[in-house]
Amino acid sequence: MPTDLDDLFERLGRSAFRQRFRLAARDREYLEAKGMDTILSHARDFIARRLAPPEPANDGKQTPFRGHPVFVAQHATATCCRGCLAKWHGIPKGRALSEDEQRHSAEAIARWLRRQLR
Repeated sequence: MPTDLDDLFERLGRSAFRQRFRLAARDREYLEAKGMDTILSHARDFIARRLAPPEPANDGKQTPFRGHPVFVAQHATATCCRGCLAKWHGIPKGRALSEDEQRHSAEAIARWLRRQLR
């Protein structure tokens, strides 16, 4: 079972590395232009393609640091690679992500993005 999101965000708040991530102006503009529903659809797709497989290609390096609001959110929420999912979310490596685990990852990203828009 993945970590509770309230607990996760409390722990992320104590990480200097995770706290340094912010949406750049162009990412904020892209998010506002496309809308949250579209951006979260992209997040679910990125998770399914880049994180969900049991052994993702280039694991640990598959998520760019910029270029899409979801990429920034993935680093901020430790949903960027299977190692971070294991360490921060309690989701083990070496097996495909379940639908619940994929949904959990997308919800973490959504929460972070909504906070960035406030």
